[in-house]
Amino acid sequence: MKKTLIIVVGFICFQMGFSQDQPKSLSLQEAIDFALENSRTAINAARDINAAEKQKWETTASGLPQISASVDYQNYLKQPVTLLPASILSQEERDNLGLGIDDQFPATFGTKHSMTAFATLSQKIFDGSYLVGLQSAKVYLEISKNAKVKTDLEIRKAVIEAYGNVLLAEESINIFERNIEVLEKNLFETQKIYENGLGEEESVEQLQITLSGVKSNLNNVERLKTLAYQMLNINLGLDIYDELTLTDNLETLTDQNISLSILEVENNPESTIDYLIAQNDTKAKELLVKLEKSKALPTLNAFINGGYSGYGDEFAFTQKSQDWFGSSLFGVSLDIPIFSSGMRNASTQRAKINLEKAKTDLTETEQRIKLQIASAKSDYQFAIEDYQNKKENLALAERIETKNQTKFFEGIGTSFELRQAQTQLYSAQQELLQAMLDVINSKATLETSLNTISLN
Repeated sequence: MKKTLIIVVGFICFQMGFSQDQPKSLSLQEAIDFALENSRTAINAARDINAAEKQKWETTASGLPQISASVDYQNYLKQPVTLLPASILSQEERDNLGLGIDDQFPATFGTKHSMTAFATLSQKIFDGSYLVGLQSAKVYLEISKNAKVKTDLEIRKAVIEAYGNVLLAEESINIFERNIEVLEKNLFETQKIYENGLGEEESVEQLQITLSGVKSNLNNVERLKTLAYQMLNINLGLDIYDELTLTDNLETLTDQNISLSILEVENNPESTIDYLIAQNDTKAKELLVKLEKSKALPTLNAFINGGYSGYGDEFAFTQKSQDWFGSSLFGVSLDIPIFSSGMRNASTQRAKINLEKAKTDLTETEQRIKLQIASAKSDYQFAIEDYQNKKENLALAERIETKNQTKFFEGIGTSFELRQAQTQLYSAQQELLQAMLDVINSKATLETSLNTISLN
């Protein structure tokens, strides 16, 4: 019993933990917050920032003291031979070797085994490219952070669109199901009227055509709903087959996203993320010009090393009797560029040209953002106006369809007129749903253009 209780409690804890990782129901804001933390794109953007921070330290550390060590072991399998003149030997030695004074004799120098161990401390004293590198690392980190902001804005916009598409599909299904219910009732009554000889067969056929079309649309929307949920899961960073329940509805979100005050926000391109990214690019090009110029400056480095060397005809370096001879060295290296046949000048001029291009692109970006914001405001204002218009059109289409249905069953209206009114009603229903979605999406587009991420 005790073991069973432990297993049950463990299972419940596991399910609670799993449910926290895999949300089952989400409002739109909860979906956005979840995606900003768990979307694969957001995760990689955060990793880019971490990588930029590491690169910044990597660049900084390259100018700090560096220590390296080396151990070398050499074993002459066959020692090299050097020919020496016999004149350096005494007469007795030449006689023993059978050499004349003009002859040469072979000799070997050094020991068969040798080992050296050295450690070196090096330090940059002056290097213009290093100073530029430090500035570039900061700019690169700033670029990564701005890219993360850009990514978050795009993720938010994508989640809003995906969430809205799911709601659109669900609302469309509900409307199609209600329309089918009404059509089936009308068809049943019309069939009875025809069977009693009080109506025409064409009336039945017209309703059958309408009912068939609505059922076909329902089947299509049900398939689109599945795809819409899968797209939402991808944007959230979930498996595409995870099940979700959306707690917001299309009408409520539409009302929440109607805010004319956002149309009064100043069109300031310099505060938008696209402008900041273009500005980062200009800064990067300025640093490239500095880098090319720095290559004409001298570089000064210093080093100090020390170590020990051991020699022997036998391998005895692990024994205490081995003799070790110490040595150390201090040095300074000054490298002065003098003449490069115009190569450095050409590189600098090329960097300046790229800088001018970046400045032109920055101006172009500024103008494009102004147009983009103005267009987004216009689209948002039109979406609100169109939504109000579509609401009125739906109310009119419902009254027209009701009148035609009454006239049809009273025998003073034709089936063609009824079908036309029904088709008009169904179009008005879908147009209103699309208008709702357009309000939500155009608001998200405008907020993205203005670099705002808060929902009302």
